[in-house]
Amino acid sequence: MKKKPMKKRVIGFVKKLIGVAVVLGIWEAVVKIFHIKKYILPSPVLVFQSLFDPAKAAKNDWWLHIGTTSGEILLSFFVTLLAGVLLALLIAWSKPLNKMIMPVIVLLNSIPKIALAPLILLWFGYGLQTNVFVAVLVAFFPVVINTVTGLIEIDDNLLDLVNYLGASKRQVFMKIRIPNALPHLFAGLKTSATMCVTGSIVGEFIASKNGLGRLLRSAQANIDMATMFACLLLLSIIGLIFFKLISLAEHACMPWSDLGGGEE
Repeated sequence: MKKKPMKKRVIGFVKKLIGVAVVLGIWEAVVKIFHIKKYILPSPVLVFQSLFDPAKAAKNDWWLHIGTTSGEILLSFFVTLLAGVLLALLIAWSKPLNKMIMPVIVLLNSIPKIALAPLILLWFGYGLQTNVFVAVLVAFFPVVINTVTGLIEIDDNLLDLVNYLGASKRQVFMKIRIPNALPHLFAGLKTSATMCVTGSIVGEFIASKNGLGRLLRSAQANIDMATMFACLLLLSIIGLIFFKLISLAEHACMPWSDLGGGEE
């Protein structure tokens, strides 16, 4: 019985590889057939040369930039997770706090983050702290809103039952509200994960000496399209890996649910 799901996963993985290969093949063919200049659209071969050719790889210092961006994404995600869940618990615990905090969160979320860039740069200067702060601002809202939704939207009949049985507010939170909020929390975390990638790149555009966003800007200035596409490819891979890790964590926390990213 266990071999069948494994076989399905392997088949699903092979299908995805074939799909990627087909897209790359079409891309290469279009560039060759229509003689598209490399400063407009580089071929996949040039993109992979930018990544794996020793001379070009040494020039771009890929591992430094990948490590910088990955560290910013992870740090901003954990800050978002911790702060978002704590704030959501406070909002769900107290109706007065809900009325005080939620309008502020909505107001902050409605402000374009790029408009805050000059202020953030003045407050924190260049470096890791600025990039992480921008990423947290971008990714914070989904975690708070989704978690609050899961904590508050409970069946009234269930609440009436546990209140009739004499359950305390703490017991209701631990036994009912928090388990009910887990699917909502992980939905918010999946959205937040991709937004952490976006926020980190925005931060690197604003104020950074290293990172894939900084390299992307440098390649744009030099009209190095192969390096730009390589940066985008790496960012996509980092985002996919991060998303998959969260799906695995979701499946571990909720093994009864198929929301954890089951393969077909």
